[in-house]
Amino acid sequence: MKKEYDSKNVHKNDHLIKTSITNIEPDKIITRSYSQEDLITNIKFSEMVYLLLKGELPEPNETRMFNHILVSFCDHGVTPPSTQTSRLIISSGASLNVALAGGLLSFGKKHAGAIEDAMDLFQNTINETIKSMNDDKDENFSIDDLLNDDDLIEKIANELVDNHFLNSKKMPGFGHRFHSKDPRGGKIMELAKKEECLGVHSKLALAIEKILIEKKNIYINVDGANGAVLSDMGFSSFLGFGIFMIGRLPGLLAHVTEEITEEEAFRKFCHIEDIVYNGPEEEPLGD
Repeated sequence: MKKEYDSKNVHKNDHLIKTSITNIEPDKIITRSYSQEDLITNIKFSEMVYLLLKGELPEPNETRMFNHILVSFCDHGVTPPSTQTSRLIISSGASLNVALAGGLLSFGKKHAGAIEDAMDLFQNTINETIKSMNDDKDENFSIDDLLNDDDLIEKIANELVDNHFLNSKKMPGFGHRFHSKDPRGGKIMELAKKEECLGVHSKLALAIEKILIEKKNIYINVDGANGAVLSDMGFSSFLGFGIFMIGRLPGLLAHVTEEITEEEAFRKFCHIEDIVYNGPEEEPLGD
C-alpha cells in the first residue's frame, strides 16, 4: 500500500540533510567547531575560506600562501571571456547577480579549466608513481621518499613532457596566450619556497618547467603554479577550480561596476558593419 505524503510531519523524524560544516541553534552559529563570533573577531577571510573547505584552520605559513593564491586570481583585465560576458550582461540592464553569474558560467575547459587539468596531471602522476614504486619494491615507498628523490622527479617530468609532445597535446598549467612569461606563475613559486609550502607536486611542476624552458621557452603560468601549491596543501582539483572562482569574483564585480558607471548602456559586441553574412541568398518560398 502506497504511503501518503504528510507535509506536516515530513521533518519530525526524517533527517533529510546532514552537514558537518555549520550548526545553527537559537542565538548560536558554530562553523567547523568554532563559534562564528570568535571567527569574526580573530581570523582573516582567507583563513575562513580555508577552514570551510578543509575543515581545519591553516598554519600561519599556509594562511599567507593561501592569501597569495587568492590575490593572484583576482583579475586579468578585460581580456578573458568571463569578464567580457559580465560587462555585456550588466550593460543590457540585467541585475548584478545575473551579470556575475554569467561571468562564472563562462568558465570552462578553454577558460579557467587549466587549473583543474593541471592539478589532475600533478596529483595523478604522483599517485601513480608511488603506487608503481610500491608494486616494484618490498619496502613502503612514500610521498616523502619521492619528494627527496630529485632524479626520479626529473625522470617523471621528462616522460610527461615527451608524452605530451608525442601526442601534440598542450601541457596544462604552462605557457600563456598573452604573456611569454606569466609574471604570476614565477612569483607564486617564489613565495611557496619562502613560505615552505613547496612539496612534491610543486617540485614536479618546476621540473616540468625547466624542461619546457629548454625545449620551447615555455614557462609555468598562474594555473600551473597555483595548481601545484594547492595540491601540496591537500586540495582536490575540484576545489582548486572553486578557489579560482572565489579569487576571480571580486574582479568581475569591479568590472561590472566600472561598466555601469563609466560606459554607455547596451554595449555592442560589434557593429553591423563588422558582420559578414555567409549563408544562402534569399529565395521565394514558392506558390
